[in-house]
Amino acid sequence: MKKYMNSKWCRRIGLWLSLWLCSFSVMALEWPQEVDTKLGTLVVYQPQPESLNGNVLLSRAAMSFEVKDQDDPVFGAFWFSARIDTNDDVAIVRNIQVTEVRWPSSTEEDQQTFTDTVSEALAATRFEISMERLSASLETAEQVKRSLDNIKNDAPDILFSTKLSVLLSYDGEPQFREIENSPYERVLNTPFAVARDTQSKKMYLSSGTYWYVADEPMGPWQVTLYPPEDLVSMVNTDEDEPAKSTANAPHIITADKPTELVATDGSPNWQSLIDGKLLYVANTETAWIRETTSGDMYVLLSGRWFKSKKQAGPWEFVRGDKLPDSFKDIPPESDIGGLRVSVAGTDEANQAMLDAQIPQTAAIKRDEAKLEVEYDGEPKFEAVTGTSVSYAVNTSTQVLLINKAYYAVDNGVWFTSATAKGPWIVADDIPNEEIAQIPASSPVYNTTYVQVYDSTPEVVYVGYTPGYMWSYPYYGVPIYGTGWYYPPYWGRYYYPRPPTWGLHVGYNPWTGWNVGVSWSNGFFRAGVVWGGGYGYHRPYRCCGGYYGGGYRRPVVINTGDINIGNSISVGNRTNISNRMNSANLNGNRIGKQDNLYNRPATRDRLASPAVANKNLKKATYNKDRSNDVFADKHGNIARDNQGKWENRSDGKWNTAPATRDVSKPNVSKPNVSKPNISNPNVSNPSTRPSTLPASRPSSSFPSNMPSTRPSTRPSNMNNSINRSRPSGGFDHQSLNRSRQARQSGMAREGRGRVHR
Repeated sequence: MKKYMNSKWCRRIGLWLSLWLCSFSVMALEWPQEVDTKLGTLVVYQPQPESLNGNVLLSRAAMSFEVKDQDDPVFGAFWFSARIDTNDDVAIVRNIQVTEVRWPSSTEEDQQTFTDTVSEALAATRFEISMERLSASLETAEQVKRSLDNIKNDAPDILFSTKLSVLLSYDGEPQFREIENSPYERVLNTPFAVARDTQSKKMYLSSGTYWYVADEPMGPWQVTLYPPEDLVSMVNTDEDEPAKSTANAPHIITADKPTELVATDGSPNWQSLIDGKLLYVANTETAWIRETTSGDMYVLLSGRWFKSKKQAGPWEFVRGDKLPDSFKDIPPESDIGGLRVSVAGTDEANQAMLDAQIPQTAAIKRDEAKLEVEYDGEPKFEAVTGTSVSYAVNTSTQVLLINKAYYAVDNGVWFTSATAKGPWIVADDIPNEEIAQIPASSPVYNTTYVQVYDSTPEVVYVGYTPGYMWSYPYYGVPIYGTGWYYPPYWGRYYYPRPPTWGLHVGYNPWTGWNVGVSWSNGFFRAGVVWGGGYGYHRPYRCCGGYYGGGYRRPVVINTGDINIGNSISVGNRTNISNRMNSANLNGNRIGKQDNLYNRPATRDRLASPAVANKNLKKATYNKDRSNDVFADKHGNIARDNQGKWENRSDGKWNTAPATRDVSKPNVSKPNVSKPNISNPNVSNPSTRPSTLPASRPSSSFPSNMPSTRPSTRPSNMNNSINRSRPSGGFDHQSLNRSRQARQSGMAREGRGRVHR
C-alpha cells in the first residue's frame, strides 16, 4: 500500500510539475518580441498571417523601431515570408524574408535605412509562437481551398443493442495461424485475443478480465469463469485481474464486414435539449440524436453523420454542413457539447479546420535516420489504378515504386532507394506530381500528406498534416478514414490496412481522435503477444501502429455508468477534462497525441535546434510592451486602447479615422535581389510544382475552408510575394478580425487546448 501511495503521489507531483513547466513555456512565447539591430531595438508584435501553404507562412506584422539616440520609437509594418517548424505546442518562424515595409510616420531619407536594417536583422532571427495563437490567427488568413475527392460515405452496418455490448470485428473471414508450442491457433485478422483449440475446435475470447467460449468464430459467445489455464497463461499480463463474477460481463456481437455498434444500458433513454428541438439518448456513449420537427434520427460515426427514420435503416449520409440548424444550438456545456466539432459553422468545427492545415514538422538528420524494410518473401508490388505509382503489398512499410525509383514513408519521413530492399536514405526530393495523383481508394493515399520542404547538407525539413493519420477536413468538419475498404495481404504474416469502421473512432475538440469499441470498459486488447513468441501479425506501421489510427492503447474512461456524458468523443469539456485528469493521475495518460517525430523510437532522427536553426538568433520577449499593436492590410498602424482603435501618426497615437488618405503611402522594399526562403546555401528546385494537380477539385469545399494538403514549395517564391501593397483607407474590419483572432488564441492558449 505504501509503495502504491508513493507511486500515486509521484504521478500527481509529476502532473503538477508538467503543468507548471507548461505555463512557464507559454510565458516564453509571449509577444511582442524584440531583436537587437545595429541601429537599435526592433520590437515585433504578434504576426497576422495572410496564408499558410505547406510550411510557408506569408504574414504581416506591426513593429516599432527604438532607434538609438532618438526619443520616440518609429512604428511601421512589414510583410514577410518564412518557413515554420512545428513541435507540439510551438511553431518556430525561421528563414524570414522581408518583402515589403511601410513606415507611415518616418521621413523619406530614413525609410530605406530602416528597411535594410530591419530586413538584415530579421533574416538572422527566429521567432516562436504558440500553436494556439498561430491556429487562431489563421482564421483571418486568405487560405487556399481544396477538398477531397473519392471519399466514400456509404453507411456501414449499424447495429443497436440494449445490452452493454462489445463489437468483435473480423477483417473478413476469420484467418487462423498456429500458436507455436501449444495446442491452439489464433485468429489473425482481429485486434481481439481470439483463439481456437485445434482438437475440440472450441473458440475462446479474452479481454484479460473476462473470458468467453463459443463453438464458432461468429458465436454466439458465452462468458465463462473456467477458461483453459494454459491459454490464460499466454494472454494475461501482470495488470490483468481475472473476473470473479460474470454479472458485469458485456455481451459480444460479432461482425466480419464494416460494422458499427450503438449500445445502450437498457432501453434508449431519450432526453430533451434546446426546448425540445432535439432529443438525445442519454444511456449510451454514442451520439444518437432525434430532430423533432422531421422525426429523423442521427448517429455520428467516424466523424460522419447518418440519418434514418428508424433504427433498422436504411441509413443515409448527411454532410456536416447540411445538418438541421438546431444542431448549431447545442449548448457547449451540455452532455453532448463535444458534438459541436462535427457541426459545420460552429466555433469548435472552424477551429478543427484551422488545426488541420498546420503541419507537424521536423528537421531530420540525414546520418541518423535509418530504415529497414522487411518483406514477406520477395517484394511484391501492385499498381495504383489510374496512376504511374505502384506500392508494395507484402510489407508493413509503405513503399512506392515511381519512375524506376523506390520511395518509402516511415513515421512522417520520406526515404528513397535504388532497389526495393535498400539501402534507404532520407529523401530530399520526391516526385510530388505522381504522388499527388494517388486516390483515396488506395491504401497508400495517406502518403500524399507527407512533404519534403527543404534541405541542407546536414538535415532535411519534413512535415505532415492530419491526412497522414487518416483524418480529413470534409465540408467544414473533421472525419476519420476514407470510407474505402482496403483488403489485407495474406502471406506468412497478416498485413491489415487502415479501416474506417469497426473501432468506434470519435473526435472531440480537446483531445482529437480517440479509439474505442462502443461501450468497452477496458475490453479492447490490441497487440496481444501469444506465449509461443510467434510473429502473429505485422502491424500496419504507416501511422505508428495496428490498424492505422489506433497507434496507442485506446482511450477508455468509462466508470461503469453508461451515459453519453462519459464518452470521450461526445461529452462536454468539463466531463472530459475531469476524466482525463483522473486517468492521467492513475498512470493511464489521456490527452494530446504526440507528434510522430517526438516518439521515443524516432526521436534520434531529429536535428538539435542548434543544427536545425543554424546561425539564427532567437527573439526575446519584451515584457515592457503590450501586445496591442496591429497592422491593417494596407500597412496602417493601429493600437487597441480598451476596445477603441488609435492610429499612429505624427509620432503619437490618435483616434483612428473611419477612412484615411493613403494615396501616397510610404512604402519601401528591401534592397535584396531574389532572396531564397530556404537555407541560403540551398536553392529551391524548379521542378517542384507550386500547386497540386487539377485532379484534386476545389469546388466541393465551402469558401471558408482552409487548405488541408500541404502544397509543394513554389519554384520561384519571389514571384508570388514581391507584390505591390494596395492602398486604401484605414481598415477597421481587418483590424477587428485580427484583434478577435489574437484574443481567441490567447484564451485558447490559457485553457491549454489540445490539438492532435
